[in-house]
Amino acid sequence: MLYLAYKNLISKPLNTVLSVLLLVLSISLATFILQVKKQLNEHLEGNTKHFDMVIGAKGSPLQLVLSSLLHIDNPTGNIDLEEAMKIAKKPMVKYKFPVSYGDNYKGYRILGTTHKYLEVYKAQLQRGRLYEKSFEAVIGSQVAKQINLKVGKTFASSHGLAESGLETHKEKPFVITGILKPTGTIIDNLIITNLESIWEVHEHSDDEGHENEEVHQKHQDPVKKENFNLITETQSHEDGKHVHENKEYHPVEEHNHSQDDPKHKEEHDHSKEHDHSERDDEEKKEITSLLVKFRNPIGALQTSRFVNEKSTMQAAIPKFEIDRLTTFLGVGFQAINGISLVILFIASLSIFINVVRSVRERKQELALLRTYGISTFQLIKLVFLEALMLTLVSAIFGWLFGRLGVWLFSVFSDAYGYDFQFGMPNREEVYMLLLVMVTTLPAAIIASLSLLKLNVSKILADA
Repeated sequence: MLYLAYKNLISKPLNTVLSVLLLVLSISLATFILQVKKQLNEHLEGNTKHFDMVIGAKGSPLQLVLSSLLHIDNPTGNIDLEEAMKIAKKPMVKYKFPVSYGDNYKGYRILGTTHKYLEVYKAQLQRGRLYEKSFEAVIGSQVAKQINLKVGKTFASSHGLAESGLETHKEKPFVITGILKPTGTIIDNLIITNLESIWEVHEHSDDEGHENEEVHQKHQDPVKKENFNLITETQSHEDGKHVHENKEYHPVEEHNHSQDDPKHKEEHDHSKEHDHSERDDEEKKEITSLLVKFRNPIGALQTSRFVNEKSTMQAAIPKFEIDRLTTFLGVGFQAINGISLVILFIASLSIFINVVRSVRERKQELALLRTYGISTFQLIKLVFLEALMLTLVSAIFGWLFGRLGVWLFSVFSDAYGYDFQFGMPNREEVYMLLLVMVTTLPAAIIASLSLLKLNVSKILADA
C-alpha cells in the first residue's frame, strides 16, 4: 500500500510539488520564527540576568542597557566613577562592576572592567592567563576565531565602536595574555582589559591634543611667543651696570614689588586654589556605566528612583527594558506566525483538492482494486497514506529550510554578537508537526468520503 501510494503521488508530479511547496513554506516560516524567538530570548536572558541595574549617563534607558550589557548600541555618555560608586555603596548591593569602553579592534569592542566581571559570566581560560597590568587583554572565543589572534600577539586599537580600519592608538598597543573558552554569552565577542588601559589610552590622546594646541597657540599668539622665545639678555655697563649674555629657554618674568601686599597674596592664594581644583578635575576618572546586582528586587527599585530623581545620572532596570524590547519584537513574530498559518491553511486546501482530483481521476483503477478483493477501508487507508506522505516529506524539507534560514540569520546577527545554533527539533516544533497533520488529514478524510459510494460495476461497465 505504501508503494502504491508513492506511485500515485509521482504520477501527478506538478500537483504533488505544488502541495509540498506550500506546506514547506508554511513549516519553514513557523520553525524559523520559533527558533529565532527561543534562542533570542535565551541570549537576552543569559546576558542580562546577572545584573539588576545599569547606572549611566542621562538618555534612553533601553540604549543604556543595550550598550552596557548587550554591546549592540552606542553609550549614552560617561559618568564620574567616584559618584557612581558612592550611590552603589549600600548594604543591599550584592556586587557592582564599573565598565568603560570606546575603542575597538576590527569591530570587536574593547571593554575595561575587573576580573570579577568574567567570573559572573563563568568565563574560563582556554589558554594563557588573565590580564594583570595595563595594556594586557584577554579575548573571547569568537574574537580569536574570526580575526585569528593568539596569545602573545599585539594589536593597536581604533577609536570608536565601529570598525574603521584605522589604528588610531599605535603608540599604546595591547598584548593578548589569554583566550577564553566559549561561554555562549556576549563575552565571546569582547576584548577585555582593565579600566586603567582605557583611561591611559584616552588620556594619552588628550595630552597629545593639548600639546598640539599649545604649540599652535605658541606660534599664533605674539605675547606668548615672546615668553617662550630664546632670550638673549644684554645688560650694559652704563650707570654702573655690566653686560651679560645668557641663552636659555625661560619665560620673561617681571619683578613685582607688590608681592608683599596682603591683597596680592590673597589673589596669589586664590590662583593656587584654582590651579589645584583644575588638577583635581583632571584626576577624576570616568566610566561608561556601572553594573549592579542587588540582594533583593526592592533594593533595585529604591535605588533606581533615587538615582533618577536625585542625581545627574540615570538608572535602568534591564528586565523592564528587555521585556519592552521583546514586546516590540513579539508583534513582528506574531505577524510572521499569522502569515505561516494562512499559508498552512492554503496548503491544506491544496492537499484536499489534490486528493479529491486524484480519487476522481482514478475511479477505474480503484474499482479494479475492489474487484481484486481490496476493501473500501483499505482504499481509504491508501488515500490517508498519500496525505501522510505529503505531510511528512513537507515537514522534513520545511524543517531543513527553516534551519537554513536560522543559519543565514546567524551569519547576519554575528556582527551583533549573537550566534544562533542549528539545533534539533524542540517540543514546539513537534506540536507544530501535529498541527500540520491535524489540518491535512481531515482534508484526506473529506476527499475519501466518495469512496464509500463507489459503484464498481457501473464504473467498470462504462470503461
